[in-house]
Amino acid sequence: MTRSAGDGVPPGPPKGRSRRNFAGARPVMDDVARLAGVSKQTVSRVLNDNPAVRPETREVVLTAMRTLGYRPSRSARSLASGRTRMLGVISFDAARYGPASILTAINSAAQDAGYLVSSIALDTADRATVVRAVDTLSAEGADGVIAIAPQRWVGKALAEARLDTPLMVLENDLGKDASFVTADNWAGARWATEHLLDLGHATVRHVAGPTGWLSADRRVEAWRATLKAAGAAVHEPLVGDWSADSGYELGRGLSDDPDVTAIFASNDQMALGVLRALHESGRRVPDDVSVVGYDDIPEAAHLLPPLTTVRTDFLEIGTRALRLLLSQLGGPPETELGRVVPVELIVRRSTGPAPTR
Repeated sequence: MTRSAGDGVPPGPPKGRSRRNFAGARPVMDDVARLAGVSKQTVSRVLNDNPAVRPETREVVLTAMRTLGYRPSRSARSLASGRTRMLGVISFDAARYGPASILTAINSAAQDAGYLVSSIALDTADRATVVRAVDTLSAEGADGVIAIAPQRWVGKALAEARLDTPLMVLENDLGKDASFVTADNWAGARWATEHLLDLGHATVRHVAGPTGWLSADRRVEAWRATLKAAGAAVHEPLVGDWSADSGYELGRGLSDDPDVTAIFASNDQMALGVLRALHESGRRVPDDVSVVGYDDIPEAAHLLPPLTTVRTDFLEIGTRALRLLLSQLGGPPETELGRVVPVELIVRRSTGPAPTR
């Protein structure tokens, strides 16, 4: 058997060696190589996760690093690998529960993988602003960029931006050649609507998210298709802005209609506003009107009544996006990871059988 230089199993660091080098200065790569009995190039390969390094050698080098208290500088890694180990994130409407949860997951997964994250949160997102954010991250040397881009036009602006690094888009679809991760909004809206129909409600009214948001549009499409397939009446959706205030205002109108017995809101915040409007009008939930939300925010289980909703795994969306992006950057292949994250209907006490008349 032949072995390439530096990949044999070295003797390892001697017991009792000081954590400092002989000069008392901060340990450097040469000190690690000397203590581990390998070449400096092998230490560099270990730092950059080179698969050519034998597991036994890798462990010896890592033990030497721990013994010396060696902490590789990010600049040294960048020079060795040609990468900055920094990822860029562009987010829109980052204060909302979904985008905020996705961003938290990205930061956590990036840290575990040894990457820093540089985030740009955009309040206004015209095409020029999107392109400027992309240019900023490119100038900072981002190895890759993740964009939390729920609006259709933002996806178009990203597609037109000339980004010379890998791009992963969340909650949007830039076409068959683009890399994206999204939740299964169609399935979630279909299950919410079917759940209410199965309870005997003649039809389901919909409080929709803003037009032009991919998730909101897909939920409207699925809600409408499900009603048509069941032969139920299809009313025009009432369009909100994701806020509880908009759900309350739209809910006031619905609560005045005695024929309304089932409402599907496109997120839990709007559902919360609907619940308040129904309560103020004297309509009981679920005895008179059943309500389903979407997202399963942490407070959903503690509302009165606890809210039936569709759970979106935002943490999985962020983590999966990060893993897929790293695979594009030469990390482990993620061939088993799908681009569409499943959702789950969570049935609580805000839904019940249609009232008898």
